[in-house]
Amino acid sequence: MPTDSRCSVIDDAITDPGRPTTAPAYVLAQLRRAIIAGELLPGQPLRQDALAERFGVSRVPLREAFKVLEGEGQVVYAPHRGYKVATLSLTDLLEVYRIREILEAEAVQVSIRRSDDGVVTQLRAAAREVETASAAGDLLAMTEANRRFHFLMVTSARMPRLEKLIQVLWDATETYRFVYYGDEVNRHRVEDEHRRIIDAFADRDADRVITLLNEHRSHAVDALRTFLNGK
Repeated sequence: MPTDSRCSVIDDAITDPGRPTTAPAYVLAQLRRAIIAGELLPGQPLRQDALAERFGVSRVPLREAFKVLEGEGQVVYAPHRGYKVATLSLTDLLEVYRIREILEAEAVQVSIRRSDDGVVTQLRAAAREVETASAAGDLLAMTEANRRFHFLMVTSARMPRLEKLIQVLWDATETYRFVYYGDEVNRHRVEDEHRRIIDAFADRDADRVITLLNEHRSHAVDALRTFLNGK
């Protein structure tokens, strides 16, 4: 087997168990992070040669990652032009958030019935990670911690098909959250809303959790509507 830089992805994954164990998974994770963090901008063409060199892989895992991201709506393909990062769209955001509202309500109902107090402890820990990242102005870390916070209420429902559907929806809109967190006022609002969601979850009040989650999304949509309409 050749020992060029393309093998280093797998070698690094072996020594670092936190990294994806295949080249396509690694490339997919890196592309997602670059899009979320604004390193790859909406509408920007995705040059396969440059990205293959950047990630130390061949074009094959890149094409596989592009297909996944295209299915999620994060990149778009045009014949004879190739792939580019999808532009932000209020219509798309509203549709995704409406579907999430329906699916996450079911997840919360089941999660509260099936989970124990350990989930509340984990929610509080994840919320602290969000606050720490927010205080440091580390928007990427805040986005990742926020995802962990919300998915605790999904994974504890122990409904893997439902979880997978919600994951796809989250992946499609992570860039929007990164934009939302750019305003310090929005970050403080998120922190306060997380605390109230945790209290409702601890009280086993599914209706209140669902109402708070709906308000949580609504505040983000209102702020992003202003941002997107002003572009």
